[in-house]
Amino acid sequence: MSDGPFDVFALIIAVIAFIIAIKASSQASELRRRLSSLEETFHAQRPVQPPRIPADVWAEASATTSAAPPPLVPQAEPGAEAPPPLVTEDVSPPPLAANTEADAPPLPAPAPGFEERLGTRWVVWIGGLALALGGFFMVRYSIEAGLVGPGVRVFLSGVFALALLGAGEWSRRKESISNIAALPIANIPAILTAAGTAVAFATIYAAYALYGFLVPATAFVLLGLVALGTLAAALLHGPALAGLGVVGAFVTPILVSSGKPDYWALYIYLAIVTAASFGLARIRLWRWLAVTTIAFAVLWIFPGLDTSDLQVAPHAFHVIAGFVLAALLVVCGFMFGPTIEDGEIEPVSSGSLGAYLFGAMLIVLSSAHADLALIAFALLVGATLLVAWRAPAATGALGAAAATVFVVFAEWAVRANPDMLVLPGGPIAGIAPTATDSAVTLHLVMAAIFAAGFGIAGFLAQGRSNSAIIPVVWSVAAVATPIAILVALYARIAHLDRSIPFAILAVLLAAAFGAATEALARRETRPGAMISTALFATGTLGALALALTFALEKGWLTIALALMSLGTAWISMQRPIPFLRWLAAIFAGLVTARIGYDPRIVGDAVGTTPIFNWLLWGYGLPAASFWAASLFLRRRADDAPLRMVESAAILFTALLAFMEIRHFATGGDVTSAPLLLECALQACVALAMAIGLERLRQRSRSIVHNVGAVVLTVIGGLVGVFGLLILENPLLWRTDVGGAVFNLLLLGYALPAVLMLLLSYAVVGERGKAYANTIAGGALLFALAYVTLEIRRFYHGPILSAGATTGAEQYTYSIGWLGFGVVLLGVGILVNSERARLASAVVIALTILKAFVIDMSTLTGVYRALSFMCLGIVLVAIGWLYQRILFRRQVAPPPAPQTSM
Repeated sequence: MSDGPFDVFALIIAVIAFIIAIKASSQASELRRRLSSLEETFHAQRPVQPPRIPADVWAEASATTSAAPPPLVPQAEPGAEAPPPLVTEDVSPPPLAANTEADAPPLPAPAPGFEERLGTRWVVWIGGLALALGGFFMVRYSIEAGLVGPGVRVFLSGVFALALLGAGEWSRRKESISNIAALPIANIPAILTAAGTAVAFATIYAAYALYGFLVPATAFVLLGLVALGTLAAALLHGPALAGLGVVGAFVTPILVSSGKPDYWALYIYLAIVTAASFGLARIRLWRWLAVTTIAFAVLWIFPGLDTSDLQVAPHAFHVIAGFVLAALLVVCGFMFGPTIEDGEIEPVSSGSLGAYLFGAMLIVLSSAHADLALIAFALLVGATLLVAWRAPAATGALGAAAATVFVVFAEWAVRANPDMLVLPGGPIAGIAPTATDSAVTLHLVMAAIFAAGFGIAGFLAQGRSNSAIIPVVWSVAAVATPIAILVALYARIAHLDRSIPFAILAVLLAAAFGAATEALARRETRPGAMISTALFATGTLGALALALTFALEKGWLTIALALMSLGTAWISMQRPIPFLRWLAAIFAGLVTARIGYDPRIVGDAVGTTPIFNWLLWGYGLPAASFWAASLFLRRRADDAPLRMVESAAILFTALLAFMEIRHFATGGDVTSAPLLLECALQACVALAMAIGLERLRQRSRSIVHNVGAVVLTVIGGLVGVFGLLILENPLLWRTDVGGAVFNLLLLGYALPAVLMLLLSYAVVGERGKAYANTIAGGALLFALAYVTLEIRRFYHGPILSAGATTGAEQYTYSIGWLGFGVVLLGVGILVNSERARLASAVVIALTILKAFVIDMSTLTGVYRALSFMCLGIVLVAIGWLYQRILFRRQVAPPPAPQTSM
């Protein structure tokens, strides 16, 4: 494919840049001439002033004068004549106007205009880029067109590089001799030198990798010399050369490439460039240069990872070389790195090691866990522990090391080929590759080394630093890494089934963490000691929970995590560390996520026994654990971790009830459609728990209890309205309600009415009046529905939806509603409840409405007459009760007759 348009475009840019550069040069010469004439005129007219004293000399002189001022008049010796007095002239100070021009502060320089920016900055940048690209594309064009041989190409590229370097040095010396300073952001000598070094890098690399003119040793030496030359030049020319040189050096392998990449040559070249960049960053303390170099080096790992014939050895060399160079030159406080105060974690030091660990992890994953890749990864992890032990500034790399270790083992756990690990007779020759066994063995050895290394180093690191964060990071890595490795191995080898050997390993790990906890608790108080002790104690609980999980069924993992939350909350009482409270909340979140994945806890093995099945253990034990944990956490503070644990406690309690009800109502088939029995039980349980939370929140004043009570009330109301009154209403659907009195109607309508009434009284004075009245209205609605459905049951039997409605049945409805209203009125009078009397009025109003709308049109004969007669008698009686009992008026006695005297 030809690059003709791109070459024409580059040529046009170069021509335009050259024309603008000529114009800018002529303008600069004219400005220089005018400036020189102005300086001569100014110096000729300016009065001679004494030289300015430097600030430091001035300060020293002032201190000396103030300390011991010399006498103005020499003291006379005894017996000597006094010298004549000095005659001084009255010298008046010069007028202020004379020095106004000299003493006036200099005016700020005007901002550069568009033409100045174009001629002094943009042209320089474009010119330097054009020079570098010109050298690269000239080599590429000569290769494609076959104009000259390989030797001539390399020679011309070298001459071009030397010319650029010479031009940069010549311009630097000329500017240092002249009185015109270079612009820091458009330094022409630095840009010319940078372009020359980039072309020199490309020339040597092409001579070695493309044409084979140089053996590896010679190429190594020459590239090293160019790198050292770039380093020396950047020390003279500043960061512009460093930035352009590093970018050009890392981009060179892309511009000058071949069809068959040689990764060894590439990574040797990149190692030299990295060493030069890190060395320059160390000398000048340019953090940005170190970060840029690391970013380019990590990006160069990706090109060879997606190939089927991945070359592990050169990639491993690349990450190991980069890691070693970063440890030697970038990590603060280690070997040749910059100095830093003790106890500080420096981001670049930790991030540089973490970046190369990330690269090593990618090589392991892309190579399908090849042995060489695993060994290189293990070396870097061990080196990370060593560097972090020696240099606290790199302690942050422990997190990267632990994370990459977990990713490697987790990916290995989910990788295919699990059947090869469980064959009774092992792999058969010619059927299964024997490399799998060696890979498993290597993984197990690495797992043991990593777990022991992180655990022992994390324990021994306690008390070595005056900073609190460093021992905490060590303890987190020491606890989390062995547990993560153990879980990954359990998933890979035991396939998440019961495994007594893994349970034993978990118990041994818990014992090790427990011993570390006791040893740290007996030591003297040091920064971070309390947090580290608490972390090791939490690791003990976590390992014991894993042992329980490994030894028992899968559902015990949920219980184990919940017990870890309880244990962590208890430890937070002994060690008041905020992190432990969050850890308890995190465990609660993990258990919640676990039931979201499988609400049945153990899949199809829940069982068919009502109540006493796996739902009771899978939801009941976590609920009890979270309630107990919330009690421990509430003793310290009402904060976010407590609210998370309380939310989990309410959630698991509600789910336990709802899941057990569904299991009981469906006979164990939790996927079937809901029934009237289930809806009735769900509504009753939701309302009962809402009552309990309302009573609890009055003591705790917890926002979680407050919101939980409202949510459960809404759930109970929605289940009642949509489930009992609409979807499962026995008047609308064919449902067997059972016996005459003790039936589903009592459970589905009478009991919810009572619970709603109790809930309305529980919220009186605690919530808004409308909230309580709405719940009381729901209680009245369900009570009236119960009376109606029971009358229907009396006439139609268990199936309420079958048969026609007779006149006697309609009359009974009216009598039943009227009687229910009278009962409510009587209760309101006896307990002096205005709410009950208002409910009575509502029921009686509905009865009157039914009498005039339904009874008058449907009833005939004696039933119509009796309906209205009973209604009239009851209404008169109600009026009498209101007049004689509730609102009785006292009649004033007549006035006594007056007697006359």
